[in-house]
Amino acid sequence: MAEILITIPEGLSERLDKALALAAPEQAALSRSRLAKLIAEGAVRGPFGPVTDGKARAETGDYRVEIGAPEPLEAQPEPIPLAIAYEDADLIVVDKPAGMVVHPAPGAPNGTLVNALLAHCAGSLSGIGGAARPGIVHRIDKETSGLLVVAKTDRAHQGLARQFADHTARRRYLAIAHGIIDPADARLRGLPGLGFEPGGVLRIATLIGRHPGDRQRQAVSLHSGRHAVTRARVIEAFGTPAAAMLVECRLETGRTHQIRVHMAHAGLGLVGDPVYGGNRRASVRALGADGAAAVAAFPRQALHAAELGFDHPVSGQALAFASPLPPDMAGLLATLRAGPG
Repeated sequence: MAEILITIPEGLSERLDKALALAAPEQAALSRSRLAKLIAEGAVRGPFGPVTDGKARAETGDYRVEIGAPEPLEAQPEPIPLAIAYEDADLIVVDKPAGMVVHPAPGAPNGTLVNALLAHCAGSLSGIGGAARPGIVHRIDKETSGLLVVAKTDRAHQGLARQFADHTARRRYLAIAHGIIDPADARLRGLPGLGFEPGGVLRIATLIGRHPGDRQRQAVSLHSGRHAVTRARVIEAFGTPAAAMLVECRLETGRTHQIRVHMAHAGLGLVGDPVYGGNRRASVRALGADGAAAVAAFPRQALHAAELGFDHPVSGQALAFASPLPPDMAGLLATLRAGPG
């Protein structure tokens, strides 16, 4: 059991959990949520004795916070190979393969990225939020491949989470989608939330929330949900007339299934997407028999987290990482580039 002394200065007129988080020594890496939990557990003593209400107004003076050893996580370590793009004492950047779930959940209790990280980082996790666990700052879907960063310390977790919340982390995705982005397309210009920026960039800005008829899906809404912005730009078009494209998507926000939902809203569903792609068939006339067959047979949403950039949450160094297209997407592109035979 360790004890940390936090002194709240005069004039810091905040609720207690927030004031303690602001005044805590940086090396303690205590988040507001963890302090709120410690207060509720009776692990904090203030100038006038124990405190149990994190929402109460903070008093000036010394607070002593008892911190126990990190609680073990229910998920178990599993020796699953990982493709690691970068690692240091504070964080790790992983190139996740398609088919791997990020976090254990009902229906996927093991074989996840968290299980693999618990084995890989054994002994080097400092306890995030009071538990010995990797800090999942952002996620990518099971069948989406590519880069994501995971915190190993509470301090790194807070710093990374702040960048993702402030939309300063840089994320570039590559996708193969049905149709084509054409600034002259009246249909696109007429859809709610769609507009064009210089360079033919399609900007999609909508609210995204739970689908009213299917709790497992997300949907664009005009009245409720969370603000979401995606920018999409054609890199390469396929077919005569164009019937498919390699598209670059940049996220300003990071909502669940955002790219898949936004592209479907624009009528440009991702190839292989079983949830949002609809029943759209590739045109044999435009793409040729081989191209249309390859599109129809693609087994997952053709989406790859290709680039990730952020400032190191401890050193402040600007970091940037890139991941090449996985073999399945590269193979599909090769077939589409061959054109009608």
